[in-house]
Amino acid sequence: MSSLQRTPLYPLYSDFPSARCIDFGGWELPVQFSGIVQEHEAVRKQAGLFDVSHMGEFIVTGADAEAFIQKMTTNDVTRLSAGQAQYTLMCYDNGGTVDDLLVYKLSADQFMLVVNASNIDKDLQWLQDHLAGDVIIRNVSAETALIAIQGPDAVNIMAQATSETLSELPSFHFIQNAQVFGTTALLSRTGYTGEDGFEIYCSAADAPAIWSGLLAAGQSHGLIPTGLGARVYDFASRRNCHCTGRNFQARFLRLKPAWVSS
Repeated sequence: MSSLQRTPLYPLYSDFPSARCIDFGGWELPVQFSGIVQEHEAVRKQAGLFDVSHMGEFIVTGADAEAFIQKMTTNDVTRLSAGQAQYTLMCYDNGGTVDDLLVYKLSADQFMLVVNASNIDKDLQWLQDHLAGDVIIRNVSAETALIAIQGPDAVNIMAQATSETLSELPSFHFIQNAQVFGTTALLSRTGYTGEDGFEIYCSAADAPAIWSGLLAAGQSHGLIPTGLGARVYDFASRRNCHCTGRNFQARFLRLKPAWVSS
């Protein structure tokens, strides 16, 4: 029996005979479904469907939630309005990285932090060690699934999944309580692969139906399931890949990139 963690979509991987899974930070995740090159090309030219349910999600609430996140991250969270997201970093006192993450402003006193899977426990402990004021942190990673559809045809495929007008949703904005194939989800448009795309945060129980529904809706558009091999390659074009140690510390202190710092 595997000791690796699995996402709610793991049972559906067997629908694809060429799927190959690897140990990715303690998770049994597909490096490919059909082939890395084919999947990369699909994301660039049509669309690819990613299971990224291994990512971690924390809900931060309280009257001091915004001030707390402002202190703990490098970007300026006060610039966000409800319905906006932001890419940022958490750093140690010496400038080294704790993790890179996304901040979603759900309301004036409620935020969602999306962190890397391998850092869930570490990040949660780091945040809890620095709690101050009226702030509550809830780890909802186990009950949350994350599906990403990325590529130039993503908006047309999503039009068959939801009545929300996603073509008008600006980059790094999101819609709470959207209906996707009759289930409730949060829809965001960060397009982390460098192509246009949407992220679907839903309950773990609803994930298989959404995954299957999107594959059916996207069949005529060339949508295919896409593994980590294509994701890592595409990811580098948009966001900084998480790294640790002196190399990152020196690079961050030297560059202080504007897209993650205020």
